[in-house]
Amino acid sequence: MKRNLNPPEPQAEDSPEPEAEDFPESETEDSPETQGEDSPEPPGKDNDDVWSETKEPQSSLNSQKNIEVPVSGVGCGTDKEQFTFSDCGERSSKNSKLIVCKRIHTAEKLFSCGECGKRFTRKQDLITHTKIHTGEKPFSCGECGQRFIRKQDLITHSKIHTGEKPFSCGECGQKFIRKQDLFRHAKIHTGEKPFSCGECGKRFIRIQHLIRHTKIHTGEKLFSCGECGERFSQQQDLNTHSKNHTGEKPFSCGECGQRFSQQQDLITHTKSHTGEKPFSCGECGKRFIQKQDLITHIQSHTGEKPFSCGECGKRFIKEQDLITHTKIHTGQKPFTCSECGKGFIQKQGLITHTKIHTGEKPFSCGECGKRFIRKQQLVTHTMIHTGEKPFSCDECGKRFIRKQNLNTHTKIHTGDKPFSCGECGKRFIHKQGLISHTKIHTGEKPFSCGECGKRFIRKQELITHTKIHTGE
Repeated sequence: MKRNLNPPEPQAEDSPEPEAEDFPESETEDSPETQGEDSPEPPGKDNDDVWSETKEPQSSLNSQKNIEVPVSGVGCGTDKEQFTFSDCGERSSKNSKLIVCKRIHTAEKLFSCGECGKRFTRKQDLITHTKIHTGEKPFSCGECGQRFIRKQDLITHSKIHTGEKPFSCGECGQKFIRKQDLFRHAKIHTGEKPFSCGECGKRFIRIQHLIRHTKIHTGEKLFSCGECGERFSQQQDLNTHSKNHTGEKPFSCGECGQRFSQQQDLITHTKSHTGEKPFSCGECGKRFIQKQDLITHIQSHTGEKPFSCGECGKRFIKEQDLITHTKIHTGQKPFTCSECGKGFIQKQGLITHTKIHTGEKPFSCGECGKRFIRKQQLVTHTMIHTGEKPFSCDECGKRFIRKQNLNTHTKIHTGDKPFSCGECGKRFIHKQGLISHTKIHTGEKPFSCGECGKRFIRKQELITHTKIHTGE
């Protein structure tokens, strides 16, 4: 009797419908590592190229088709037949899994989103994707209430609360919540940067960083703030920005209670309590809390300034400094003081300014007790006690505590006087000199002696005058 060598048509109803949580959507839909066990079977006609059910040795025809024959119970100790997809060697007792595997290798994406047109290999991935459009987030964290589209995202998130970091770097010992984060981190040690910008050649560890970088060249800013109209190249940047308007700061420091709008800012802040500075400069040994601060610092040694202003050509070490600078040209000052109405380009400028109204001076000198509004003012001040003058003039060797003083000083050698009086044409090296000078024309004398009432144009003149009364 002849054996029937043709495989029977698989029955769609034999494959159970998958549960949503069994199929957490991977970071890329094409990854074969995250395929579910119970993916729904496609029509029977797709199966002829993938499997054959006969247990007899096959003719040379089958070998020409590059199809492996299943063997009953192989590797599982059961009577279930094992099917193998020959392109990658994937084995399963469920033919439906191999159907999905085949689609991955052939790049076949049968399921399309009706909202945006994006296509998927698996129906379950499409179902998960549509929740982005509907805003549905069925999985909620019992600890903080944050909601997620996928169960897997909730599981990963919960490790933040438990502190669990099961994946450890063999090179430096740093631990990670997700295996994918460890893989990405490992590229720091290997120096691997597989993603390259076609415009400027700059290379990146992650494709997401490349995508974000390319928007610098295109100027594309798709996401707009409904409150102030400021535009952003990334949705995440808009989400972060919107917290400025809402005042939302969900992340709190357990040590000092300071709150943050971003979790990463909290993580960075906690290192100020522990004193941890894991990133060290190979040139001068200076250490940093954040890797980005180290990268920026290194450019001070190399002189590299990769970010250039399209309006005036001025170059910057950091992209954020360029973004801030461009607001000078546009006149944009999105941050306004509620007390006096003064506008600021940067939020930090507003925060510092408000301390003038409150009188708050949180930074105190350990040597003399003098207090300051800004930490940088304290750092500069302490150099008076230490005698440190890190900035030196290349022309005459004179040294300065502040770089700004050096920049002003070098204009003496160059003869550069960029600030001109509109009344008499007299020119000045620095802006403050012009401001003081214009008071001669206006007759303004804002500084008054408390002892005799005499008034002065400059504060320094008042200080000199008061010595007459004190006999100093």
